[in-house]
Amino acid sequence: MSELTRRSLLAGAAATGALAATVSRAQGDMAAAQPDLSGKAILITGTSSGFGKLASGHFARLGATVFATMRNIPRPEAEDLENLARDEKLDIRVRQLDVLRDDEVEKAVADAEQEIGRGLDVLVNNAGIGITGPVEVQDIEATKLAFDTNVLGYHRLSRAVLPGMRAREQGHLFAISSQLGRVIVPYAGHYSATKFAVEAMFEQLAYELVPHNIGVTVIEPGGYPTKVWVNRNRYSQELKARADQEHLDGYPQIVARMGGEDGSGRSADPMDVPRAMAKVLAMPPGTRPLRMPVSGGSIPQTEINAVTAKTQVNWLGESGYGPLIRAVHKA
Repeated sequence: MSELTRRSLLAGAAATGALAATVSRAQGDMAAAQPDLSGKAILITGTSSGFGKLASGHFARLGATVFATMRNIPRPEAEDLENLARDEKLDIRVRQLDVLRDDEVEKAVADAEQEIGRGLDVLVNNAGIGITGPVEVQDIEATKLAFDTNVLGYHRLSRAVLPGMRAREQGHLFAISSQLGRVIVPYAGHYSATKFAVEAMFEQLAYELVPHNIGVTVIEPGGYPTKVWVNRNRYSQELKARADQEHLDGYPQIVARMGGEDGSGRSADPMDVPRAMAKVLAMPPGTRPLRMPVSGGSIPQTEINAVTAKTQVNWLGESGYGPLIRAVHKA
């Protein structure tokens, strides 16, 4: 195994980081790379708002059959997507799916496969939550909810769709992660912990799915003006209201701000994320990236991504796992 040196790692990081920055900031170029998704069946979680809702419309306009899933149907957000489908004559099929419920996950995937008569082409794991505050303040209820939604929810959906994809020896999994899946901001609760877990799980999936010709891409958005902060405020306020005072006492200034985010200060276009996923799908299978940072501003994780990729190749590239590692990292 070749010896890793700091200089070689940083050189690789710089080159890959420059490429990632170009990909992520040149959002205008993505419009020219939009694929024809006619005949593709795509299931998306968390489509009531934000990236999920935008991706549903975007992929359907590109010709896909979109299974747009959300919990607690009927609800106005479901009607909005149904109206969009009717008005623009798009194939968007709104379905009930709470990612916390095994039965709803299995039913939604089985029903979709039955409707199209085969396995799905693409899964977009998007549904997620955030609960702010110091780690000490996060009680077990909040911690379980965060991991169950952000990590186990992605796991449930991936396991449900993979048999159908493997049967056809094709497919692609997207995991919506975050910059905070590679770097950490203090007082953001367990959000980074859950997204770090997503990054690890889907990198492992990427290696394991090489023999089945199924691709995996982790999307790493920066800050975007979606409505994710609305639910985050609610969850954070509920946590603060039930938290033990002995834990709150250590962080009075932080606790005072919990549940009070207004969502302002972000101007990047949330459509960057659906366009980035479409750009990935426009690439031939086998050439699609494991990770894609998407940001209207800074991209702090690019060197981390490059160094970890180079480390994996240097560590396992000549081992029995080498073909899997090299296929994913294009080494």
